[in-house]
Amino acid sequence: MIYKNYEAQISYSEEDEIFVGRVINIEDDIIAFDGNSIVELKQAFQAVIEEYLDDCIKANRQPQKPLEKATA
Repeated sequence: MIYKNYEAQISYSEEDEIFVGRVINIEDDIIAFDGNSIVELKQAFQAVIEEYLDDCIKANRQPQKPLEKATA
């Protein structure tokens, strides 16, 4: 799943019965989200990225740029 060049890896938690996502193409910050359906997961992903970008602005710091994928 990709939004604004941030890429998330998705898994399913059998124990909690929810989808769980984590942004994988940044190095230092941890961005995670979850949802009960694919639609909810996608909305949560977009919301958490927007919140991350807003929080960086409020803290007067640069958000981490997504890492570029290596090309072969």
